[in-house]
Amino acid sequence: MNIRSAQRALLAATLAGSVSLSAFPAVAQDETIKVGILHSLSGTMAISETTLKDTMLFLIEQQNAKGGVLGKQLEPVVVDIASDWPLAAELARQLIEVDQVDAVFGCWTSVCRKSVLPVFEELNSLLFYPVQYEGEESQRNVFYTGASPNQQAIPAVDYLMSEDGGSVERWVLAGTDYVYPQTTNKILEQYLLDNGVAAEDIMINYTPFGHSDWQTIVSDIKAFGSEGKKTAVVSTINGDANVPFYRELGNQGVAAEDIPVVAFSVGEEELSGFDTTPLVGHLAAWNYFMSVETPENEEFIAAWQDFIGSEDRVTNDPMEAHLIGFNLWVAAVEKAGTTDADAVIDAIVGLETPNLTGGIAKMLPNHHVTKPVLIGEIQDDGQFFVVWETDDVVPGDAWSDFLPESAMLEADWTAPINCGNYNTETKTCGGTAAAQ
Repeated sequence: MNIRSAQRALLAATLAGSVSLSAFPAVAQDETIKVGILHSLSGTMAISETTLKDTMLFLIEQQNAKGGVLGKQLEPVVVDIASDWPLAAELARQLIEVDQVDAVFGCWTSVCRKSVLPVFEELNSLLFYPVQYEGEESQRNVFYTGASPNQQAIPAVDYLMSEDGGSVERWVLAGTDYVYPQTTNKILEQYLLDNGVAAEDIMINYTPFGHSDWQTIVSDIKAFGSEGKKTAVVSTINGDANVPFYRELGNQGVAAEDIPVVAFSVGEEELSGFDTTPLVGHLAAWNYFMSVETPENEEFIAAWQDFIGSEDRVTNDPMEAHLIGFNLWVAAVEKAGTTDADAVIDAIVGLETPNLTGGIAKMLPNHHVTKPVLIGEIQDDGQFFVVWETDDVVPGDAWSDFLPESAMLEADWTAPINCGNYNTETKTCGGTAAAQ
């Protein structure tokens, strides 16, 4: 079996849910660069993460067809973290220490990222994290290729406050009960208060992962929105809990014209799982939509659907974030001439790669990237019609300007600062700085 055939066999086995490195001849294994894929393929987050595993296999196959990296083929090593965050940390360690991967692409939730982060720091390996998150973090070994709050949550609220967005005055901040929604809503609550919204016009609600009984909560939202002020729901609900949430909105007749929902974790993949008819008009804020008409996106969609063997498979924002992260990692490895983590960290800052909306993603010194911000309206086919977008890309902020405790912090992993939470007032690093 030649390398190309072996790669195809491994990819097919992985897509079927099992990974067998025996698909590679022994010599070929020594000549490959291993890439870890750390996603939930079962449990509550599988609805969102399974397609990201497939995306990485797709990107790896494409790169191998171009000749690989540094003259070597890339070998995917897939694990299922099963929506179990302690397990994610164990499997991250296995990928790095046992499988000896050179970089890992994975996680969806912030609790997953925070669970594995100490492992990457201890073992000095690389994690490319592809999903929007709450900010308030910058770690030397992590590259945040999804949106930070100033690239998603804040622009979404600004839009809803505007006349075009309905001049919303009352706000329901509904989220899953973990760090991303909690911190994002802390930022949003302060932002709303700073913009003159009364405390009694802000309702905050949290539910566990996989929550399924939404009848009472949706009733409360309806009551909150019936007091004469335009009301909107800002949703940081994650995973498969979105399906019964939106279904209950439809059951109770909560229409977008009355109480619009803007979601940060619902995209094309999640919408493909249920009838979207009652959801038409509700919104999502992302940095990419499948419906964007650019040559780059058209080419990506065609290649993805050919790889996956279905014209029905959709694309979404975290897939684009994996594309951006993967391309920047490849460029950094080629620039450094090695997969060594320290060399890649030094090489990657300032590198650029095209995004799928016609702009450029640039890796910043804070390990975040530049991204456009788009707000889309759900259509009856499960796609999004873009109703608003930024004029240009927005640099990702690691630390929020709207929280007093972090407004003075910045992250910069280049000399002379080399720090993820540098205090611009005291001129000191508040955490672990890079070795000088």
